This record gives sequence, C-alpha cells and structure tokens, in this order.
Amino acid sequence: MTDPRQPAKEPVGTFCLVLHTHLPWLAHGGAWPVGEEWLHQAWSSAYRRIVGVLSELAEEGRRDLLTLGITPVLAAQLDDPYCLSELHTWLGFWQTRAQELAARREPHLRKLADYEFRAASTALADFEARWRHGASAVLRPLVDDGVVELLGGPATHPFMPLLDERVAAFQLRVGLADARWRLGAAPAGIWAPECGYRPGLEHVYAAAGVLRFLVDGPSVAGATAEARLVGDSDVVAFARDLDVTYRVWSPRRGYPGGRYYRDFHSFDHASGFRAFRVTSTASTAEQKAPYDPVAGLAAARADAADFVAVIEARLRQLRAERGRPGLVVAAYDTELFGHWWHEGPEFLAAVLRLLPAAGVRVATLRGALEVGHLGGRVQLAESSWGSGKDWRVWQVPDLQDQAWNVQDRLLRVVDKVVQADTPRLPELDQLAREALLATSSDWAFMVTKNSAPDYARRRATEHADRFARLAEGIEAGWPDHRLSADLRRIDGPFGHLDARLLARG
Repeated sequence: MTDPRQPAKEPVGTFCLVLHTHLPWLAHGGAWPVGEEWLHQAWSSAYRRIVGVLSELAEEGRRDLLTLGITPVLAAQLDDPYCLSELHTWLGFWQTRAQELAARREPHLRKLADYEFRAASTALADFEARWRHGASAVLRPLVDDGVVELLGGPATHPFMPLLDERVAAFQLRVGLADARWRLGAAPAGIWAPECGYRPGLEHVYAAAGVLRFLVDGPSVAGATAEARLVGDSDVVAFARDLDVTYRVWSPRRGYPGGRYYRDFHSFDHASGFRAFRVTSTASTAEQKAPYDPVAGLAAARADAADFVAVIEARLRQLRAERGRPGLVVAAYDTELFGHWWHEGPEFLAAVLRLLPAAGVRVATLRGALEVGHLGGRVQLAESSWGSGKDWRVWQVPDLQDQAWNVQDRLLRVVDKVVQADTPRLPELDQLAREALLATSSDWAFMVTKNSAPDYARRRATEHADRFARLAEGIEAGWPDHRLSADLRRIDGPFGHLDARLLARG
C-alpha cells in the first residue's frame, strides 16, 4: 500500500506551506462592521475548517503537512471565555439568519438559505463538541502528533523593526511564554510580524531561543531555494518564493478571483449573506451570478491541480539549475483560506493530497532543515512583505510617534519603579499590557490601506490613553488599583505577563 506521507517517486524537491494566523485584540472593541464579528467570521469560515482538513489528513496517516503560525494575541482570544461565549451566541444568530433567508421569494436565496443553515449547524455542533473550552486543546494534538509545526511570535504582533529593542525582546518573551503555557512548549520558530526585518533582529531572536523565522523573497534577492543562516548568528531565515506564492494570491491576481468562486465583496444586503459568485472581474454588483457551491468546489479542485503543477515545475527548474533538489516556501495569511476565499480549505486539502503523487516532498520548515535545505550565510536588508517590500506601510507618522512615546514612558516608569526586591505589581503589568496592545502593527496597516482607518486610530489611541492614565498614577506613587482591575477585564490577555522583566539588568 502506498504511504500517503511520501512522494510516489523520487522527490523532485520540497514544498513548505506556511500559514500565518492572526487578528488583533478585538475583545470588547466593538462588534460590527469591524470588531468581534471579525473573529467570529474568521473562526467559522477559516480556522475551524482548516483544522478540520488537517485532522482528516492526519487520519490518513499524513504528517509534517504545514507550518502553522498562530500569534499569541489571537491564541489568547481563541481561549478567552468571553470571546468563546460571544462566538457561541453569534453561531446561533447565524442559524437564525439562515432560517429568515429561507422565507425570501428568490429561488437562489432559498437555495443559499439551506446551504447557510447546514454550514451554521455544522459549525455550531463542532464548537460545542470540540472548541467551546478553547482552541489550545484542539490544536495541541496536531502539534504533538507532528501534523503541523507551530510558529509563535511576539505578543501583540508589533512591527518589530520599529520597536525599541528592549520592548521588542519583551514582546517576544511574553509571546513565546504564552505558547508554552497553552501548548506545552515554546515554538522554535516565529512568524516575524509582517515579515519585518532590520539588521540585528536575529540577535534578539537568538537571545529568546528562536531558531528560524520568515522573510519575504526580495530580502534575499529572490534566492529562496534554501534556508539561510542570518549574519553571524545561528538563526535561520526562510524566504517566500513569490513566483509560486503569487499564483494563489497577489495584489493583482490569483485563483480566488476565478469566476465560480464566492464573491467576498458582493452581498445580499437584506440578509448580509454573500449570495453571488465572482462571475468576472469586470462584472458590476448587479451583473453577478448566484453562487453555486458545487461549481465553486469543482473550480477549487481544478486550481489545486494547476498549483501542484506550478510547484512541480518550479522544483524541476531549481534542480536543473542547482544540480540538487530545491525548496519552495509559500506563505499566506490563514484567513485567506475560507474567510476571504470561501473555497480555500478545499483547495488546501486537494493540494496537500496531490503533491506527494507529483513527486514533491511536503514538509514543515523544521522538516525542510532535517532533509538538508540549508545554505550559507546571508546579510539581510531592511524589508517586509508589505507594499514596496519596505517599511512604508507601518510608518504612519501620528501612530509611530504615539508608539514611541508609549514605549519611552513605559521604560522610564519600569526603570523607576522596579528594584531587585520589587514584588509583582498588577498596575505595572496592566501598564505594559496596554503598551503592547497600543503598538500592534494592525493599526498602522489599517490606516495605510484605508481599511477601517478610523477604527484603527481609535483602538490605538484608546490603549495609549489607558496606558497614560495608569502611568500617571504609578509615577505619582498612587497606582490606581480599581482602574487597573477594570482595564484588566477589558484588555486582559497574557495573564503571565510580568512587567518587571522589562527592567534594565
């Protein structure tokens, strides 16, 4: 019997799929159109379905399937009792909305109502059976059984090149400890937020015990066929192969724009459901055809076969050029697969099943190193995976000034308060927590991309203002215990966070 975990013939090379799973801290941050519902939709349409795919593949005996990055701030929400309760309620409303849609006269909407009701019922049953006590218990077997390699990261997903180095080290320390508490071990690799890099960050990573991280292809001038040691460190960088990655999704093209796929942007406004398919890139909203799930699934399978052919061709090209097997790393936001692209989980399942038969070794980043895909040393340039592949997306002047002021004041307060015998102080911990939340990279991204910029500025400023109120009390020698406790109930991730670790020495 053929082993589904191994290529059917001599491997032409290795393919690593990396998924970056992240949302900012949304609890108590509003619900709609931006806020907690973002988390609910991402869980129901992407996270739950992808975990289901991985579980099915694991039952087939497949291991070392992909590298799964989960940011600590998202992991905290997926385990948080308040967030889980709100998600449970939202799933019930989803069922109710589908029942209401069934009363519409339009035949395509009545058909969609049945599809949505079954999807909502399946998600609700899955939540109540496996997820209601948190994601960690669902994810840990996939990690322990070697189905996935887990990537961690800094606590609140800051753009690391623009952080004070002490704050950057603290962010990473808190984030890795969070993964250790939830899943039993600190990850050996991280998803560097936004693939942001500046020279010297590898030493921050090494000091925290991080062995590998992701950068974008241009940071290594497109030489992505092997992992590279960074500078004079023992830390390894993997770079995205953009020629392959962009076949799925790029700023201008990709499979999700196919005519049969569910259109993310077109709604039946009375119900809020996405009722149409893409139809064509030139179609207006009025010209969109009704969504057909059967046609969408067939398109996903066809595009999966095409993607596998692209990967195989790229690896054959690398082997011909280099005289030895090469490596292709494709990395995406997890939310693409299911949330933005409804058929994405089915696409992933087909790709991961088809690759071994095409002679391609499927591996995690750890697995790629184990089979020898490590080259020489490289000096990386300042970079990111954002527009221009530089830092411009996150250099929003008012937010950057606010973040620097918060960091500077945080360090001054900690250095003033913390002595060798200082006990742990809840007010100081909440001060640090608000500072970390204020410096999330999401706020600048949403402003630059004009994606809910008012919401992003409001959220960043709220955390900065809460930070300032706490700092005033601590600096005056009268820390506000009630304020700290109230804010902890609103902004309470990372219960293990100990602000004393920020102190010099």
